[in-house]
Amino acid sequence: MSITSIIFLVFALFVFLSSFFTVKQQTAVIIERFGKFLSVRNSGLQLKIPIIDRIAGRVNLKIQQLDVIIETKTKDNVFVKMKVSVQFKVIQDKVYDAFYKLEYPHDQITAYVFDVVRAEVPKLKLDDVFERKDDIAIAVKRELNEAMMTYGYDIINTLVTDIDPDLQVKNAMNRINAADREKTAAEFEAESSRIRIVAKAKAEAESKRLQGQGIADQRREIARGLVESVEVLNNVGINSQEASALIVVTQHYDTLQAIGADTNSNLILLPNSPQAGSDMLNNMVASFSASNQVGEMMKKNTPVLKKQKPESRFRDAPENPENPDITV
Repeated sequence: MSITSIIFLVFALFVFLSSFFTVKQQTAVIIERFGKFLSVRNSGLQLKIPIIDRIAGRVNLKIQQLDVIIETKTKDNVFVKMKVSVQFKVIQDKVYDAFYKLEYPHDQITAYVFDVVRAEVPKLKLDDVFERKDDIAIAVKRELNEAMMTYGYDIINTLVTDIDPDLQVKNAMNRINAADREKTAAEFEAESSRIRIVAKAKAEAESKRLQGQGIADQRREIARGLVESVEVLNNVGINSQEASALIVVTQHYDTLQAIGADTNSNLILLPNSPQAGSDMLNNMVASFSASNQVGEMMKKNTPVLKKQKPESRFRDAPENPENPDITV
């Protein structure tokens, strides 16, 4: 076999193999014939005429995402950086428009995003930008859909994924938030303290009331016991003064016994002696007797005053018949 034949066979094999090509899933291939659009080939094994037909390009039909970072100013003159994520794809029926009408789709989408964001954000204050970021995303999607549909692109979704104010503004916002939270915490702590104070005051008031009631009951029972003791002593021939003195002396010794029962007590009674009780009893009996004698003497020396009718200045003057209070 000659060299020419070998070259011819190799060339024929090359032409045969170049007639077939494959297209991946979610991809479209543009076929041109002598530089002119011929057809769009979808996924699978495809055939073309070698040398005459060529693959002009491949179009991705998957959903793609483009992240656009924009710096703009709010209504209250705060500069913020916003990150807008645009999810888009090529419409399968408009692969021709997507391939031939638009050369740089990413640049086109970025330009529209810049235009919409810089038109919407300056209308809002910084706080409103955070609260209404979804409205900004919807506005971007609406404008992009109207513009990119002509070029065979479908905007699936737009998301404002990040809002980054200036560092000083961010620190000021954090300080305001911290101060607001501290204010709320102080209000709760004050309310908690007030509740504790009110509850403590109510408890103390109730304790004092019960304590007073207990003391009153105690004194009432002591008085009742003293009355009964005096009556018992009177029945055995001891008068009330002597009975009262005896009861006081008894309470004195009870007090001494209670003090002596406490081993940790440092209380000292001065003056104090073994005959202190008898001295107290004698002194009290003598005092009661002297008091009774003084009382009897005061009753004897007190004159009895009788109420006399005042004499009239004019004894013999007749009364006025018209007015008995006036004498003539």
